[in-house]
Amino acid sequence: QVQPVESGGGLVQAGDSLRLSCAASTPVFSNYAMGWFRQAPGKEREFVAAISRTGPNTIYADSVKGRFTVSRDNARNSVYLQMNSLKPEDTAVYSCAASLKYSYTVIADNYDYWGQGTQVTVSS
Repeated sequence: QVQPVESGGGLVQAGDSLRLSCAASTPVFSNYAMGWFRQAPGKEREFVAAISRTGPNTIYADSVKGRFTVSRDNARNSVYLQMNSLKPEDTAVYSCAASLKYSYTVIADNYDYWGQGTQVTVSS
């Protein structure tokens, strides 16, 4: 079983950068595609970014494309989300998730394991 644990959230100002990390306890991290999702108060969870098992393939939501970068370090069992040029509308709880079956996917139901999330708040 995989237990992702996110870290790196916080309170920043618009235009600032933040880097989220997600560490997963599993002997073979490279078996899992990883995704980032977010949920703002009163809104549904939405896809942010995903990365394939060994990292060559990535996909982003249109709302973050060009500002966010997803990467992974399989030797450290970790995936990262570098967030630049943050906007107030990026405020949400960010969660990472692991998928065993899919190479990388934007669909939340395709992920098997989820972290608890980390709060990101962007002030204007």
